[in-house]
This record gives sequence, C-alpha cells and structure tokens, in this order.
Amino acid sequence: MEPNVSTMQQHQHPPSCLEIAMEVHRVVPPPHETTLHKLKNRLKETFFPDDPLRQFKGQSTRKKWVLAAQYIFPILQWGPNYSFNLFKSDIVSGLTIASLAIPQGISYAKLANLPPIVGLYSSFVPPLVYAVLGSSRDLAVGPVSIASLILGSMLRQEVSPTNDPVLFLQLAFTSTFFAGLFQASLGFLRLGFIIDFLSKATLIGFMAGAAIIVSLQQLKALLGITHFTKQMGLVPVLSSVFHHTKEWSWQTILMGFCFLVFLLVARHISIRRPKLFWVSAGAPLVCVILSTLLVFAFKAQHHGISVIGKLQQGLNPPSWNMLQFHGSHLGLSIKTGLVTGIISLTEGIAVGRTFAALKNYKVDGNKEMMAIGLMNMVGSSTSCYVTTGAFSRSAVNHNAGAKTAVSNIVMSITVMVTLLFLMPLFQYTPNVVLGAIIVTAVIGLIDIPAAYQIWKIDKFDFLVLLCAFFGVIFISVQDGLAIAVGISIFKILMQITRPKTVMLGNIPGSDIFRDLHHYKEAMKIPGFLVLSIEAPINFANSTYLNERILRWIEDYEAEEDLKKQSSLRFVILEMSAVSAIDTSGVSLLKELKKAMEKKDVELVFVNPLGEVMTKLQKSDEGGDLIRPDSLFLTVGEAVATLSSTIKGQQLNHAV
Repeated sequence: MEPNVSTMQQHQHPPSCLEIAMEVHRVVPPPHETTLHKLKNRLKETFFPDDPLRQFKGQSTRKKWVLAAQYIFPILQWGPNYSFNLFKSDIVSGLTIASLAIPQGISYAKLANLPPIVGLYSSFVPPLVYAVLGSSRDLAVGPVSIASLILGSMLRQEVSPTNDPVLFLQLAFTSTFFAGLFQASLGFLRLGFIIDFLSKATLIGFMAGAAIIVSLQQLKALLGITHFTKQMGLVPVLSSVFHHTKEWSWQTILMGFCFLVFLLVARHISIRRPKLFWVSAGAPLVCVILSTLLVFAFKAQHHGISVIGKLQQGLNPPSWNMLQFHGSHLGLSIKTGLVTGIISLTEGIAVGRTFAALKNYKVDGNKEMMAIGLMNMVGSSTSCYVTTGAFSRSAVNHNAGAKTAVSNIVMSITVMVTLLFLMPLFQYTPNVVLGAIIVTAVIGLIDIPAAYQIWKIDKFDFLVLLCAFFGVIFISVQDGLAIAVGISIFKILMQITRPKTVMLGNIPGSDIFRDLHHYKEAMKIPGFLVLSIEAPINFANSTYLNERILRWIEDYEAEEDLKKQSSLRFVILEMSAVSAIDTSGVSLLKELKKAMEKKDVELVFVNPLGEVMTKLQKSDEGGDLIRPDSLFLTVGEAVATLSSTIKGQQLNHAV
C-alpha cells in the first residue's frame, strides 16, 4: 500500500509557526457595518438603553395606542385592576404621611423663607400630578429640606424675603417653573445620565453638610433669636448665635429642648423597631398639637415664644401671573431652578429606585424625570415651590404598607381638608417646634456608616465626600456641591488621560498570563515583554501611553542587561480591555511599531476587539501594522507560537 502523499509532505515540510498559530485560534475580523448603522446603535445605547419601544413590537394598532397611553400615564396601567383591599392599605399610608407632611410642609416653607401656607400648597397639588404621571408606588411627594434650603439661600442673596416678600415669592415660583422645565427636558430628551455625575460619595458628603447647615439655621428658632445672620456658613451662623446671647429666650429653649428630645426618642424607637414606624410618623403632628395647646393655654406668645400667626385659608390660588420671565432677576431664577432641579431630581429618583428595589419592581428614570418636572411646572402655576420625593415621607409610606400612588392622593385630600377648614388651628403654633421638626428630619441625612464604607473601599471617593461636606459647611451649599462635582469629573479625566498599564507574567504550568504585581507566582518569559492596556486609547491618553510603553521597554532592557539575559525580541500588547480607539490611538500604535523596528523588536497585538480591529485594518494600507504573524487571540498562543519561531531560527543558524 502506497503511503499517503499528504502525510509524506507533512513529514518532509513541517507546518510553519504561522500555520500552527492559525490552526490554534484564528483572529477573525468583525462583520462589516455601515457608518449609519454604527451611529444608530451608538445613539440607541446612549439615549434609549432601556429600549422603551420594545413593548410595541408585534402588537395591533389598538394595543399600541393602549400601551402608549399607559406609558405616558402609568395610572392607566394599574388603575383598572385597583381593588378595595389595595385602597385599605393606601388610605392608612396616605393618612400616616399626611400627619407628617402637614408639619413638615409648614416647616420647610419657613426654611425656604416663604410663607408657611406655601408649604401646604406644595403638599396638595404636586402629589395629585405625580399620582397620574409617576411610576413609583412608594414615593411620597412634597417639599424637602435640602431643596428648600438652597432655594431660600440662593434667592436671598439678591432679594430680601422680609423687605420685598412679593418679589421673593415671584422668584420662588419662577425658579420652580425653571426647575420643572429642566427636569422634564432631561426626561423628554432622555439625558438622565447627566445627573449620574452626582456620585454616591458626592451626595453623601453634600447631604451630611447640608443637614448640619439646616440644623444650625434652626438655632434661630430653638434659641428665640430675632436678629440672625443671613449667611449659610458654619462660622457666620455660630458667630451670630454667640453675639446675640442677650436675645436667647429660656422659655423658647426649654420648649424646644423638650420637643426635640421627644422627636428624637420617637425616631429612635421607629429605627429600632420598624413595625412602630407610626411613632416617628405621628410625632411631628403630636408636637404641633401639644405645643399649640400649650401656647394657647398659657398665652406664651406674650412671654418670648414666637408663633406662626394667622395663615390664609382656602385652596391654592393660581400663580401663573406671578411668573417672571423678564427683568434683572431672570438669571437668578434660572440658576436657582437649575441647582434645585438637579438636587431634587437626584433625591427623588434615588428614593424611588431604593424602594422599588425593596419591592422588586422597576422605576423608569426618564419617566420619573418627566413626572417630577411636569409636577413642578404645574406647581409653579398653583402657588407651589420645588417638590420631589422626600426620603423620610417615602420611608413612612413604604413602612405603612402603601400599595400604589393612591396614598399620595389620600395625603393630598387630607391636606386639602386642612387648607379648607383647619388653618385657624395653626395660628398659635410656635416656631420653635417647627425648628425641632426640621432638625429631627435632617439628622437622617447624615449617613456615617456609608461614609465609613467609602473610606474603606476608595480613599479618593472619600476625599470627594469630604470636599462636598466641608465645602457646604464653610463656603455655601451650591459651591460645596460644585466643588465635589468638579473633583469627581477630575477623577474621571485622570482615569481617561492616565490609563492603567500592567506587565503580565506566566502562571507556571499553564498558558495563563496575569499581572506580575498582583500574582507573585507569575514569571516573566525571557525575550518577551507582555503589557496589558486597560482602557480605551484616544487623543487624551495616546501621548501618555506612548511614553509609558517606551519606559516599560527601557526598564525591561536595563533589567536584562543587569541579569545578562537574552535581549528583548517581542513586545506583546494585550488589548482585551481596549474597548475603543480613535485616529490618535491608531497613530500611537503606528509610531510604536516604527520605534520597535529600530530596536529590532517586533510589536504583537493580542485580542483587539471589534471596533479596534476594524479601525486598525482600515488604517493599515501597507499591511505592516497587523500582519497575521503579529496578531493572536490569547497571550498564551502568542508566546507559544513566537517561542517556536525563535527556536526554529536558532536551529537554522546552527545548521
């Protein structure tokens, strides 16, 4: 029997190293895509990552109209299946959060330097709008402390709420309109990723600093001081407190201390035993009722205890005629609306997502932005100021067993009854109790365990947290936030412009290559320098990468000279983490290739990804940059194949 010809040829001419490498795993170029298709995919992932139109695929025209209506008005989705059992849960939670919303609404309005009645107006209309448009079942809508503080402090820089109260109110409503317009625009244009620049570290530091500033501002009410600083910083506030000791009122201090202790104890009980959530939820209203009765009974308003005074009765009057879209204060209104809009939007979405995760349902971020934005735009026309989903009220709503957004409707109706019939009862409510309610509410914003966790995980993030915290305390609320965001962006830029590159070594007994610094058992391969680039390559980092790779080579050669080992033959770039490359990055690789050729060193690429591979192929007109013998799927295969090449060359030289 004659021997197989192909077998004889294989014995006479063994397969080349390139053929071995290609037989192992061939690097396949990505399928061709048009520029239009690439652009379409990129825009889709940027603006429509949740693919909201997927639910319409394969549906009839009638069903599409129904789904569209349900998408715009989520109440149409759960409303038809609403039952009496759900209503029983929602009415309990609605009445519970109303007992918290009424005293908080009055308190937060005073924090914003607005008439107390505006706080109740803001707890009536916005919850009704959100119940129709919002997608969260647990979010309880109303004024919040941080947005109130920022609104009041920013507007007070140019307009005095005491000397010109009408203009101040007009600017507050106008700022609310711009806040809503900005929020709704973010949702409509699907630009929600903008608020992602407020990192967790930034928010924790900002909230803690703002909570302390808010608490310090309440010293005016808790001590009975009449002449108090208009500045927000720690130093001016404490200076004002101790420079006006003659104005301190012992009656006010005693009442404030007693009710503050009562509120803190109630809060502590609810934290220790979540089933007793109603204790902290009802405590503010109990304090308002008790303190009002005490003042009325003992005529305390004549003995150094200031009271709210008469409040206007009736539902929200229209305020669209008060919106100011011209004049010298327009810029202030836009800036205030922008800052308060971002802060309240971030808080509302964060709270909504937190409780949605606990109940295992999803909250659409873009729909929430539109809902909160439209809610504020409508609110600005109905005598309301900036509102959002408050954490304290939403936590109470969640613990009280809220099933749907009807709890917001129940709360709103309760506030409506209060506005129509109960306003005279608040005439003797002391301001000191409102201050104690605010202090108790904002204490929960100081999250020390979360700050400690950030310290353990990432020291740079902790630095961002501290900058936000101290910036808010010592400079101002908005400046502290701006500093923290600036440092966060600087961190991102540093990661982009100074990407990480590591040297890889072989794990003995395997073809696996890992970071030499991380895996101490990993070994260098003589004649090979294996580097991993762990970031996209672009114009911002190409110069740095060029210098860094050349420095790796110089260090490697210097070490080989000391050990008198074989010279460097191959530089292998592991590119699995290089998700993108631009023209500057391509030029970098070409320059490296030329620099390597001068040193008689070959540049080898391992696992370039689809987009990177495509751009390298298009730029490689001469076929010199990514030759088949310098392109591999894994580092192990590259080293094995190239090592056999070296051995083959050494055998040829020996013969």
